[in-house]
Amino acid sequence: MATIKDVAKLAGVSFKTVSRVINRELSVGEELRERVWRAIKELDYQPNISARQLRGGASFIAFIYDNPNSHYVIDMQHGILSECREQGFELLIHPVHASGGAVAEKLERLVRTSHIAGLVLTPPFSESPELITALLGQKVHFVRILSASTAPDDLGPCVFVDDFQAAFDITDYLLGLGHRRIAFLGGEMAHRSSIERLNGYKDALEKRQIPLDKQLVLEGQYSFDSGAERTHKLLQSHKPPSAIFASNDEVAAGALFAARIAGVDVPRTLSIVGFEDSPFSRQSWPKLTTAHQPNTAIAGRATRLLIEDIRRQRRDGTDETVPRNCGFSPELIVRDSTCAVIP
Repeated sequence: MATIKDVAKLAGVSFKTVSRVINRELSVGEELRERVWRAIKELDYQPNISARQLRGGASFIAFIYDNPNSHYVIDMQHGILSECREQGFELLIHPVHASGGAVAEKLERLVRTSHIAGLVLTPPFSESPELITALLGQKVHFVRILSASTAPDDLGPCVFVDDFQAAFDITDYLLGLGHRRIAFLGGEMAHRSSIERLNGYKDALEKRQIPLDKQLVLEGQYSFDSGAERTHKLLQSHKPPSAIFASNDEVAAGALFAARIAGVDVPRTLSIVGFEDSPFSRQSWPKLTTAHQPNTAIAGRATRLLIEDIRRQRRDGTDETVPRNCGFSPELIVRDSTCAVIP
């Protein structure tokens, strides 16, 4: 296997320069960086993670989550892992039960014992002020992925997803098709996305001067079964909705299943919209109208912001040209599960 000295010899530089290039230090000029990377590629050199750990350098990024949606978790893993490989880090996947207690202590211990350079926090951890305050006190590097229209503060790098506007657009689209009785199937309220999507739904109704019917707003979980159970309840009511806005595609797939069992035609009798554009939306029949949320890209961008923040602080300096926040806006994708109200 090629060594760092082999790379240095081929590139005609010192092995310290190779190390600086691998660690993305800004002190190396562009021409030298390109020469080193060409040598790395030609020799198929792989950085020695174990040696870096023995020198005291943290080489892992930890993905922290508590989310039952397997598609969300897998997309996040792919995005984080891709950026880690690009930046010379390894990935540690670490599920944590948000209701288990002592989360801050568990994460601080993880960082201390597992060579963790930083944490990628997803909801509900990323949206917990108490946890963020504790991690800041313990000087733990982290990036937050959260639901918001703008960055909520300057406590650290974050990627925010504008669930409110996406939910507004979905509801407004259904209203534009002539639907007036639109049910909302939420997710766990511990996730800020549930609140933001509900608020977007409510705001769209208000803008069109459509009274909110609280009986059409059903809380639940981000799961197939929860979507099916709540849709069954709605369809059994004396005045069922003509459309359902499900807070994610898994819930929407459950709603579609319940409609099919009840013999309800989708979309002629009941339009259904999901959220996220997961495989559920494309593998169902009919295919689901949804909001495209690029989770892989979101995770990759968050990881890049985290690593840039780690390197900036390791240099004991600041670089105001490097952004610390980034926003994403899920976009409506119209497919076959919605149509205009049929008189």
